[in-house]
Amino acid sequence: MEYAYGRVINDADSHTMETSEWVYDYFESDALREKYGTLFAGDKTGRMKAMIDKAKARADDPEADAAAAKDPISGDKGWMAFGAFDASERKRMLDQYGFVSQLVFTTACLAAMGKADNAEEKYAIARAANKAQQAFCDGDDRLVNVAYIPLDDPKLAYEEAKRAIEAGAGAVGVAPMPSGEMSPGHPDHAPFWQLLEDRKIPFMVHIGTGTKTQPKGYHNNGRERAPDLHGGGENLRFADFTSLCFAPQEFLTAMIYDGVFQRHPQLRGGVIESGAGWVPDFLRRLDYAYKSFKRTDPYVQELEMLPSEFIRRAVKFTPFPGEDVGEMIRDGGAELFMFSSDYPHPEGTKDPVGKFESTLEGADEKTKDMFYRTNYDEMMQYQSSPAMAAA
Repeated sequence: MEYAYGRVINDADSHTMETSEWVYDYFESDALREKYGTLFAGDKTGRMKAMIDKAKARADDPEADAAAAKDPISGDKGWMAFGAFDASERKRMLDQYGFVSQLVFTTACLAAMGKADNAEEKYAIARAANKAQQAFCDGDDRLVNVAYIPLDDPKLAYEEAKRAIEAGAGAVGVAPMPSGEMSPGHPDHAPFWQLLEDRKIPFMVHIGTGTKTQPKGYHNNGRERAPDLHGGGENLRFADFTSLCFAPQEFLTAMIYDGVFQRHPQLRGGVIESGAGWVPDFLRRLDYAYKSFKRTDPYVQELEMLPSEFIRRAVKFTPFPGEDVGEMIRDGGAELFMFSSDYPHPEGTKDPVGKFESTLEGADEKTKDMFYRTNYDEMMQYQSSPAMAAA
């Protein structure tokens, strides 16, 4: 098989662009379907419905379908992207680009969970969303469902994680924040982390719930607030963008300090779509803090390795396409970073591989293969091969 990029690639970040009825049939009661089953019910403009309808109509037009399938990554984004919500189209996209595995995250369902009136409803929304995502991924082993698990209630989190994994989820997303007023390293969460370690299922921290943004007081600067990069009002802006790294740093610090990585040496995870240029300095600051507090802090004294060594063993990071991956690798090491397309979101750009390649000039093939393929393999705890794409 000829691949557009001439190599086998694992893609650590992609999304579904959910349709309005995406989760409707996956709720377990009429009351929940009526209350939460229709996504985008608040879109009075009809803009999203119009794009979805246009994409559905394109699939029935052989000429338009062929044009959209020719080079999806450089084509339309969002709901109009090829394979945005149609699994059969996504399979054709994977065939073309040589992606032998692709993590698939939700786009809209996290916001729905935020509207829940209580914990039981929040987990009911999560369960419906995870089932819908699994249905999209079923039928092609290359599509890896990232089931999102709120950690607000340790018992309910464990139950939904176990159900989702047994249904086929290959990774579990968690928010980089205290949930239920508890650290992710609280003893009540021990069964959850043990489950992931035992099943060899990595955790994923992704931009979204828990993401740090600029405190609102800074918005009071005597000027009208600028639109976000998509022209709307709810996404990140320039000053927010610089705060993306804070939430994953706090989360990973807790995972080290609370002993989660030490108690679960086979646990693996990824920090996705939060940039990665900050990682080498973060590792240096972790080790500096360790050396500064080891003499007085009994919990630091219990750590069997340097904090940076826990991170190097357990965690991988996805840079943004505009970041200098070559410099990151020279500064932090080739084992930390991995490729992602963010397809079909526009932040992934129309040429993610080209942008990454422009900063990898001079890197040897082993280093490139680590970035595009084998670091992902280590995180997922399996070995990919070209045969996986042809299966």
